[in-house]
This record gives sequence, C-alpha cells and structure tokens, in this order.
Amino acid sequence: MNFPKRKQKIIEQLNQTGEVDIKQLATELDISEITIRRDLNQLAADGLLYRTHGGATKVNPLERPHSFVNKSAQNAGVKDAICRLAAAQINDGDIIFMDCGSTVFRLCQFIKNKKIKVITNSLPVIYELQDCAVSVNIIGGELDKERQAVHGTTAIEHINKYRATKAFLGIDGISEAGLFANSEHEASITSAFAANSAYTYILCDATKIGKETYLNFAGLNLISAIITNGDEDSLLFLKRNGVTVLSTKR
Repeated sequence: MNFPKRKQKIIEQLNQTGEVDIKQLATELDISEITIRRDLNQLAADGLLYRTHGGATKVNPLERPHSFVNKSAQNAGVKDAICRLAAAQINDGDIIFMDCGSTVFRLCQFIKNKKIKVITNSLPVIYELQDCAVSVNIIGGELDKERQAVHGTTAIEHINKYRATKAFLGIDGISEAGLFANSEHEASITSAFAANSAYTYILCDATKIGKETYLNFAGLNLISAIITNGDEDSLLFLKRNGVTVLSTKR
C-alpha cells in the first residue's frame, strides 16, 4: 500500500475515533511500525494530525496551535522521560510556574490529576490543562503568535504579583557561562518566573547542554535544579556551580 492510500486510511480512522495507535495501524495496514511512525511524522508536519508518543490524535483548529504541538512531539520519548521525573517533584497544593517551552508543555499530561495551581504564559499549556484537576492562572500581555505565548511588560508585571513554590522552565542553551535564550522576550519571562519561585527547575534535553545561543541572560545561580537526559560528564559544570542534577538515565 502506497503512502497516499495509507494517508487516507489514517485520516479516516482519525475522523472516526479521534486518535490512532501505531501498533494497531501497523497490524491493520500490514506494514512496519517504522513506516507508520514516518507516515505520522509527515502528516503532523503537514498539520493534519497531532503527533503523540504512541500514535496521533485529530487536530482541532479551535483548540491547539498545530506548529507548536508538532514541535513538542519531536523527540517525544526523551521529553516525556524528563517530564515524568519533573512531575514526581510536584505535590498537591503546589503553585507552579510553567513557561512556553515545548518540553515544559509535555509536563501537562503527567499533572492533570494533581490538585495544584499553574501560572503560565503558554497558550498550549492553557488548552491542555482545561477541564482537569489543575487550576490555571493565565498571564496577560501581548501574544507572540509564533511562540503561542504571552510576553511583554504587562506579562512581567503579572508574574511579579505572584509567588510560586516551584517553576518549570525551558532554555535554548546552558553552559558554564549561564543560561541562553533566542530572544529578549523569552529571557525576561524566564527571569521573572525564576525570581518569583522558591525553587526553579530547568527542563532540557542533552542537545541544550553546553550550547550557547543568541542571548546570555543569566548566571547558573538563577536556577535550583536541572532535569535532563544528559551524560554525567557533560553535567559536571552544573554540579560544581551548586545546581542539583536530576537525570533520567539513573
């Protein structure tokens, strides 16, 4: 069966059930799971479905920004392992900050049954946490359509009114020189979240370790801990600087 025919079958099942499973599709279409994953990744890139770790779900244009959720599904297994470990740090009653990072977004699926309050500038996080046990506080300000997040002076003022027990944040790079971002907007939001949180976690995969990007906006003393899949040797500089390292490889 060629790709156009497989695409038609996948879309038909999505329209009927709202979701598809890789193993089930492989059996029904009599092809390998590798081929199904490739097909789903292509359809996700085309905005025709939302890629999940075990398959895909139907895209509802009124509910989720396609480009963001498809980005969040890239390297999903690694991100989910990081987020499972992050969720284990969260207790009922916590007040947590969550930023607009694609890894941080994947934390949502693991905290929906927790009785906590989430304060966020991320539209995907807001959409994902509606109608669950979590109470959501939406930060006001200017919408960044590309990042699907709220930034700006008003957003910073909003954040400064609150105090969180924990913050879960993403970065574009981290090295001995400190934390790096690709824009001043994101850097200012990250700094504000960290400044108003009792304990700050950075969630990032190994590709961000040792990476230095456009803007070096803060030293390592801004954060309390990092949750990552990085190798132990690559994380030694963090331990030397007093940052707690939680690794998914243990």
